[in-house]
Amino acid sequence: MTQRQLNVTPLKASQTSNKSKFLNSTNLVKHIDITAMPGIVALVESFAHLAYSSRDLHRAADIYDRMLRDTGCGVILTLAGSVVSAGMKKVFVDLVRNNMVDAIVSTGANIIDQDFFEALGFRHYIADEQLKSGLYDNELRDHAIDRIYDTLIDEEELRVCDETTKIVFDELEPGAYSSRQLINALGEYLERNGGPKCDDSLIYECYKRGVPIFVPAFSDCSAGFGLIAHAAARGDQPRTIWDGGKDFYELTQLKMKVDDTGIFMVGGGVPKNFTQDIVVAAEVLGMDAPMHKYAIQVTVADVRDGALSSSTLKEASSWGKVSTTFEQMVYSEATLALPLIAGYAYHKQGWKARKSRRWNQVLDQTPAAV
Repeated sequence: MTQRQLNVTPLKASQTSNKSKFLNSTNLVKHIDITAMPGIVALVESFAHLAYSSRDLHRAADIYDRMLRDTGCGVILTLAGSVVSAGMKKVFVDLVRNNMVDAIVSTGANIIDQDFFEALGFRHYIADEQLKSGLYDNELRDHAIDRIYDTLIDEEELRVCDETTKIVFDELEPGAYSSRQLINALGEYLERNGGPKCDDSLIYECYKRGVPIFVPAFSDCSAGFGLIAHAAARGDQPRTIWDGGKDFYELTQLKMKVDDTGIFMVGGGVPKNFTQDIVVAAEVLGMDAPMHKYAIQVTVADVRDGALSSSTLKEASSWGKVSTTFEQMVYSEATLALPLIAGYAYHKQGWKARKSRRWNQVLDQTPAAV
């Protein structure tokens, strides 16, 4: 797949030279493999006898393991921030492969700009230490390189990602789609084109296994550029449209079909609130839905500022969203806590008795809201 084939608007010549100064194969982000680390269990279990965040992390890991052993419980993973580019992609893929998650709610950056981006054959790069200061950002811009704190990405390649989403949207029958349906179409596109051009892809794995991915702020990523380019090309003609209300309705349908649910939240933001709110939404639709039975959240947000990312799970209970019997906040940066919690649950093997729910297929057979 080339820039010429996709008709991507070219950047200035000065922006495309000497990129190897910053982007080269010696500084690729390498995704962590929790399946190869059985020692995580002993480490996390030792945390039970410590204090502060380590003890909180142990309890969160234990709750996730309980969630998985409760075979009647549907598990929803929520992702905020840029954790795929940070090297966490294989963690999420392994959770999907082993039926440790039944649905995903995420920011668009993780799913489109980072996972789909890598599935197209592109990569993320480690930035040299001095680049984190911001003093060299103008030079990075001169080379069409984008910085995500201490990670780099090629802007030209990202524009290919934008354009590829447009191609997928152009191929769909005009109409209103949930983000789940649009992301599933991206998975189908990868399938038709020989699969992902990398070792692991979350979109592709979910497509194969029927695991729905929702992006409740779908236009806030490469897919947003694809949508506006598609709309501009169609003009007044019928076109593909993202329907955010359909997102909410579909995820609520899952809550109404499965009484017991658990949520594993990485970060906060829109994915967190969107997922917690399906309990209230089910009640709006006439069902006396039980609160999420299990809930854990990994965040560095300050609880004192009133922001959504920092609102505690106990606070969510006051809204009727989360039960307080099995809930735990872990105040830690995600790339530290996530591999420990997920790796602990993986090697404890409480997920062995779980079966694939294939919720994508369930939703495809559910009549849309009138």
